[in-house]
Amino acid sequence: MTFLSSNGPAEHRSYRDENAAPTKSVHRIVVVVGAGGEEEFESQFRTWADRWIHAAAKHGVDAILIDGDVGSISSLERLQAELSQWAESNNESVLWLVLIGHGTFDGTDAKFNLVGPDLSTNQLKEMLAPAEGKCVILGCFSASAPFINALSGGNRIVVSATKSGYEYNFSRFGDYLSRIVESVANGDLQYDLDKDEQVSLLEMVTTAARQTADFYAADKRLATEQALLDDNGDGLGTPLDWFRGVRPTRQAKTGVRTDGLRANQLFLFPNPVAKTWPADLLARRNELEERLEHLRSRKAIMSENDYYRELEEIALQLAELYRNFEQ
Repeated sequence: MTFLSSNGPAEHRSYRDENAAPTKSVHRIVVVVGAGGEEEFESQFRTWADRWIHAAAKHGVDAILIDGDVGSISSLERLQAELSQWAESNNESVLWLVLIGHGTFDGTDAKFNLVGPDLSTNQLKEMLAPAEGKCVILGCFSASAPFINALSGGNRIVVSATKSGYEYNFSRFGDYLSRIVESVANGDLQYDLDKDEQVSLLEMVTTAARQTADFYAADKRLATEQALLDDNGDGLGTPLDWFRGVRPTRQAKTGVRTDGLRANQLFLFPNPVAKTWPADLLARRNELEERLEHLRSRKAIMSENDYYRELEEIALQLAELYRNFEQ
């Protein structure tokens, strides 16, 4: 592993594996470690963050770790600088913002606790406002659900460790998620739920949520965190325990498409074949998959003939897309 930069004792480092292919990274990971409050928590949070950083380095993915202040520059200011830099880069990479630590909620405002000034939902919303690129926000902290309401958008995927701001106890979701990311980076396909030989963001977060729930059940504790996913821009979020595999088993009461499709189309560590797909073909495939999911959601109100006619049309277009690529 090669250090590209280091700024003193507090962590703000960029890593790249010296053996990784010298291609431009299509992802950029910013991992922010919040205030631990106690040594026990600080140690755990840094371990979780290190898993992300080392996984990124293994695959040549650009990654930055923000862990405390550097001189007079606070973590909040450093985060703002990183997000501004990403926005100004014409959003060529997908930003993965991983927030690890504790959170608070006073009934109105939710905050991610940092060393120095905390990060509120409105502050992060303002920081991200200039950016138009695809962004994944992973709230691995307690009381994180209000970040979904504030940050939801058409080009964003937001995950919270909790289903409300009132789930304020220590959150373990980030631990399980970081372990899964590390495992996937090492080539482990046990979390490949749809058997396409790669592990999507959806597969990672649903598995982390299930493992979190299993911890509370095994320890005979009342679960104090239930993770949510929002990738359809409605600002509501879908409980991750609604999913079986990569398909939701329940439909939102609003009638809006249930979250999950876009998260299942995003891969931090895609397989070698997927890496060779041109951007225009990927965009077309994603569009057809969205049409297919929308069709499935309307099956109950369609005639059988109309449903299967549209299904055949989309399936043939997908088959043609794959055939053209293979040629």
